[in-house]
Amino acid sequence: MNILVLGGGGREHALAWAIKQNPKCDRLIVAPGNAGIAQIAECAALDPEDGAAVVAFCEENAVDFVVIGPEAPLAAGVADVLRAAGIACFGPSAAAARLESSKSFTKEICDAAGAPTAGYAHFTDLSAARAHVQEQGLPIVIKADGLAAGKGVIIPETIDEALAALDDMFGGAFGAAGAEVVIEEFMEGEEASFFVLVDGETCLPIGTAQDHKRVGDGDTGPNTGGMGAYSPAPVLTPEIQEQVLAEIIRPTMAEMARRGTPYQGVLYAGLMIKGGRARLVEYNVRFGDPECQVLMLRLGAQAFDLMQACVEGRLAEARVNWADDHAMTVVMAAAGYPGAYAKGTEIKGLDALPEDSFHMVFHAGTKADGARILANGGRVLNVTARGATLAEARARAYAMVDAIDWPEGFCRRDIGWRAL
Repeated sequence: MNILVLGGGGREHALAWAIKQNPKCDRLIVAPGNAGIAQIAECAALDPEDGAAVVAFCEENAVDFVVIGPEAPLAAGVADVLRAAGIACFGPSAAAARLESSKSFTKEICDAAGAPTAGYAHFTDLSAARAHVQEQGLPIVIKADGLAAGKGVIIPETIDEALAALDDMFGGAFGAAGAEVVIEEFMEGEEASFFVLVDGETCLPIGTAQDHKRVGDGDTGPNTGGMGAYSPAPVLTPEIQEQVLAEIIRPTMAEMARRGTPYQGVLYAGLMIKGGRARLVEYNVRFGDPECQVLMLRLGAQAFDLMQACVEGRLAEARVNWADDHAMTVVMAAAGYPGAYAKGTEIKGLDALPEDSFHMVFHAGTKADGARILANGGRVLNVTARGATLAEARARAYAMVDAIDWPEGFCRRDIGWRAL
């Protein structure tokens, strides 16, 4: 089969790496890709959000199957355009992708489905939102309603900080994403991620992970897109996973189907766990980044078989073959991230690192300059390893980090601390 992956980050490098191992894969193209992806696949200069251009490319290149990595093309309806053209596509419709692209829509669906989540209020007006904060007090969580690349969530420590965040959001700090705001109760507990494939009817769990959002060791500093992750997440016990499926995911999927917008793709449930029960923090309509990297290292070639079963409506007969293993990814970012950072610094030492089913450096933000690899983003490398225990995976990951010669980069040194 000829397979196209849309996107150009670490998540897409991990997806391409797993798909490449599957014997069904004859030709693998990633658009736009990056320097690491170019080592294992063809990279195409294509805008993943331009549905018509993607369809034309697929027809010219006899593409049989498309995997959409990031959220923006899904929200833009690229999956709809592909399916309308008769091209098999892994990822939800624009209508179903509203579970991520609109926080208020998700709350409305959860209310209808009776799914446990945080209490909330939805605002389109700054003065009403400010009044609510002053009346409600802290702790609260303030979220830009639309897509803000994982950064549109503020947990203010003072009322003044909360009001300033509202002024920023309504003042255009997140563009159109902040024109509407959701203010939620602050949920206490431990956060974890649960990944489920859905073919419109059947829900098949494909793994758990835990992410580290804050930039600094000990969960300090500003929020980022994620500084590292590990899988599985011990806090998501089999009992809690069953509760999540029964009370949150299956009712949500049934409500989406009832509305005539069935969900097809991977559903990522961000959960808050306290006292042996989970509540929903948010849904994402694609693989997490960097959680995808640890899931793909653990799943390997079967990941594509599962995605194909999902697209063809065969999940009821699909099975996930889990090894009894653990994986960890450590994000190496450019100094200054998540604030201003320099691009174009050289990364050395990558060639000497092992690359196998236990060790892999996925590229998130790199570009090639001849034989040199240059940093080209905030999050730049995802140093990923697998082991029989989490401690072993961690030791392997940090040994690779220490062998990379990139003085302008940094990472957290405590990924996995909750489980270890």
